[in-house]
Amino acid sequence: MKPIAIDLFCGAGGMSEGILQAGFHIVFSSDISVDVEKTYTFRHQQLGLIHGENTYFKRADIRALSSEEILSSIRNLNMFMDKENIPQIDAIFGGPPCQGFSRAGLRNKDDPRNMLFREYLRIVKDIHPRYVIMENVEGFMDTKMDGYTGITGETYKDGSLMPEILINEFNEIGYLTLEPMVLDASDYGVPQRRKRAIFIAYLAGEESPAYPEPIIPNEDEKISVDEAISDLIIDNVKKEKYFNNYSSYQLSSINGRTKSVSGTTIHSNGNIYNHDISNHSALIQERFSLFREGESSSMLKRRIREEGINLTEYPSLIKECVNKLKEKYELEQVISLFNRPPV
Repeated sequence: MKPIAIDLFCGAGGMSEGILQAGFHIVFSSDISVDVEKTYTFRHQQLGLIHGENTYFKRADIRALSSEEILSSIRNLNMFMDKENIPQIDAIFGGPPCQGFSRAGLRNKDDPRNMLFREYLRIVKDIHPRYVIMENVEGFMDTKMDGYTGITGETYKDGSLMPEILINEFNEIGYLTLEPMVLDASDYGVPQRRKRAIFIAYLAGEESPAYPEPIIPNEDEKISVDEAISDLIIDNVKKEKYFNNYSSYQLSSINGRTKSVSGTTIHSNGNIYNHDISNHSALIQERFSLFREGESSSMLKRRIREEGINLTEYPSLIKECVNKLKEKYELEQVISLFNRPPV
């Protein structure tokens, strides 16, 4: 039998795909969103994971979700009907909402979503899986909390770092932890520089896990957007220009990466779903055109400061700048700003 897992804050199923590809069977999953439920359950039905038969999805606010309800839902699955007891849960996965921790947001310490990881720990404490995996945004690593009270009643001093709280909380409920680590998805074959803080905990006595080694550590070998989706270009003129042959990444996408419960993948059979082209304004197109391959927003800003930019090539950006600056400056001053040499 495959190892069994619970997937909390499952979203539309991004982490679930990885869980399944790693060989787990998801017996319970939950999220609060109606739209998420539709997407998540439809995808899992494709893979042979049928609600009530061999998996259970519960749309719920985790604050109202009891551990007994989770275990009862699993116990009543048809796949366990002939068993006296359900096996021990091998792993709980989850990514509590990250808006309150994100460096791209306000990072409000009073954001109520910051406390949802406490509910995650509550369920871990009750169900006691062999392993626990939690992911969050990179900003989680340096977020501080004031007046946080843990699930065992311990109150932490103001300004305590989230990773330190998390490690101590896991220790309090009988888990050892690996040192939290930030992993970049592009190191593992994903065509996106996406960094996430990963936390792994395990029960004392279980085999110690380890973070995966990068499979594509060299920058020049990482999967590009072109390699990933150039075959999806709809405009025939542009497709002829940018698409030559199917890359190995594209062929894997076409063949399907995630195995169904029967052990086979699902081939696309030439069907492409949910593929719509955005009708971007000239301003948005010009903004996108500023980026070079692999650049982040901070890298772009730094390059423009160091090298300058010829705004005459971007009429929509000029107009946007003028509109935003004219409230503070006279038109002549705005023009002079554009004529300055690089800083």
